[in-house]
Amino acid sequence: MRRLRSHLTAYLFLAPMLIVLLLFFVLGLLRTVYFSFTKYDFFQPPKWVGLANYARLFSRPLFLDALRNTLFYAVGTTLIQTVFALALAVALNRKMSGRSFFRTAFYLPSVMSSVVVTLIFILIFRQTGTLNYLITQVARGSPLLALFLAVVVLAQAAQVWAERRRGLPAGAADPLLLLNSALIGLIALVLNAALGLIHPAAVPTVQLAWLTTTRSVLGPLHVPIPLIAIMLLNIWTTAPTFMIFFLAALQDAPPSLYEAAALDGATPWQQFRYVTMPFLRPVLFLVLTLGIIGTLALFDQVAVLGGLAPLKSTVTLAYYIYNTIFPSGATPEVGLASAASVFLALVTLVFVAVNRLSLREES
Repeated sequence: MRRLRSHLTAYLFLAPMLIVLLLFFVLGLLRTVYFSFTKYDFFQPPKWVGLANYARLFSRPLFLDALRNTLFYAVGTTLIQTVFALALAVALNRKMSGRSFFRTAFYLPSVMSSVVVTLIFILIFRQTGTLNYLITQVARGSPLLALFLAVVVLAQAAQVWAERRRGLPAGAADPLLLLNSALIGLIALVLNAALGLIHPAAVPTVQLAWLTTTRSVLGPLHVPIPLIAIMLLNIWTTAPTFMIFFLAALQDAPPSLYEAAALDGATPWQQFRYVTMPFLRPVLFLVLTLGIIGTLALFDQVAVLGGLAPLKSTVTLAYYIYNTIFPSGATPEVGLASAASVFLALVTLVFVAVNRLSLREES
């Protein structure tokens, strides 16, 4: 009886959430699956059509565009933001001055409103926006940048050779030597400015229409440029959240593991590969799963862009579902939208299952 009372108390506290889950998720899922096999428009009773809605999906060019955009966006964004978040976490886990400031600064994009950030990015990605200006300046200064990098590489190689010749264990990327090489590179730029040997490139102003173009890149993949702009936006806003996950896991790693690896002669890269990455496997699974689910359900940025970007270039499965069930000046196709919803859910489950199998614990 004591155990029964304990269970009843637990279920009593869980009851509000369970009721919400039952009414708005389980019941909604069952109704969606049912409507996916019917022809329904909110006004007439549902009419059973079997698998006709699923067949119609793959005959619609806009759905195929949405599927291609969603898959590329989900895979590309998830992989890039995971690597970026892990790199940030490893860098901010080191002992350095100003570490708290950098952690706060890098995390700020995650707490900002996605709609507000999207509006800011619209200004950045305009033809006369900040991004095109920066690209233009980098292109014009590329000869000077090449000169600086060449001098730094040569100066670094000469210093490392001289130190090793003296019997000192100088690394190829020794920080102090690298600082000297950078100062030599700056001196070379000053001398070049005085002598006028190398001039900035005569490059016209870049006016790439990031959001209003129908152009695609990456050859046979045909990735629309506006979709790449949305990818950059989401990577910038989502990676800091995953950085916190990785950072928490890194701080929980036992220092004794790294001490034992160092005693065995493991290099920093070997310690990261054979000590850090196995320890981060559960967190990596969580980050990849959340990333896949979030990217497959991309909606708000596409909706905010509205008429700025061509629909074919930015449409995703989530926005296609919304646009089908709430069309502008047309009859809703609830059955078709429900079929697309079920298809999106199945795609999400497949991605999560593949992720789980690839990152399962070794026996």
